Amino acid sequence: MPTMHRDGPVWLLDFGADENRFSPQFLDQVESFLDDLIASSEPAVLVTTGTGKFFSNGLDLEWVAAHADQFLAYVARVEVLLARLLTLPVPTVAAINGHAFGGGALVALCHDYRLMRTERGFFCLPEVDIRIPFSPGMSALIQAKLTPRAAVDAMTTGARYGAAEALAAGIVDQVHAQDELRSAAVEFARGLAGKDRMTLGTIKERMFASVTAPLLGRDV
Repeated sequence: MPTMHRDGPVWLLDFGADENRFSPQFLDQVESFLDDLIASSEPAVLVTTGTGKFFSNGLDLEWVAAHADQFLAYVARVEVLLARLLTLPVPTVAAINGHAFGGGALVALCHDYRLMRTERGFFCLPEVDIRIPFSPGMSALIQAKLTPRAAVDAMTTGARYGAAEALAAGIVDQVHAQDELRSAAVEFARGLAGKDRMTLGTIKERMFASVTAPLLGRDV
């Protein structure tokens, strides 16, 4: 399950050491941590990572299979989380420690910056191969964060990007060895602390209005 640790202005959200799929309990915990962060008033930045082989494998397909009648509500809840991360009124950095697939890759894209581990792990949007079309909001998110070429390639081929390929495609901003990734992300994020929350939040809300509207089921 996710945990949150604080180091000065850095709030470090660790998704956990398993596949870090979005079970309802997982979502409950992450939402609670974000509530705590937003309720604080001191300078803050968010670093999101995982421990071990996975950053996140996204939707909890086992839970979905057992609760098919709740699928639409479940996806809507995930989309609310994506919109919230995208417009969080503090700087955000994803330290992609391992596999980021599907919804996990989308969560990474919601961050302002992305750093990725070099030795192992892929960034992948496999929806085309598992026959699950992107929702309008998810499509808008990917196209807002990636170049047109990278968006087409990632969305229509299901390609798996290692660190070098992800850096070349502009999906991530930096790559680091496993034992350096977390500290590099924390120090990078620390240098972003101190932005006025109201100003930064407003900038993000306006910058990504065309993304958050479909994520939240609103008209643009």
